[in-house]
Amino acid sequence: MTNTKNLVCSALAAAATLIAAGAAQAGPAAQPEFSFEKCYGVVKAGQNDCQTATHSCAGTSTVDAQGDAWIYVPAGTCAKIVGSASKPAA
Repeated sequence: MTNTKNLVCSALAAAATLIAAGAAQAGPAAQPEFSFEKCYGVVKAGQNDCQTATHSCAGTSTVDAQGDAWIYVPAGTCAKIVGSASKPAA
């Protein structure tokens, strides 16, 4: 019984380590394969593609339409989105 318990504990520890290592590698989103531009001020909370003035990684914005949070969109698309900007809001 003790060997089984040790094995289960070891497996859980290994899984926790892998999860922590994956979270530590968070950063900017990969650049898309298509011709793109950054579009500011239209991102849903938690869906930004890179850092903002108050957040360091992709997916960390906390409010919708945060002025300095951006996403990649196909080139020429940002100007067609209401409330968007090609530069971050101050």
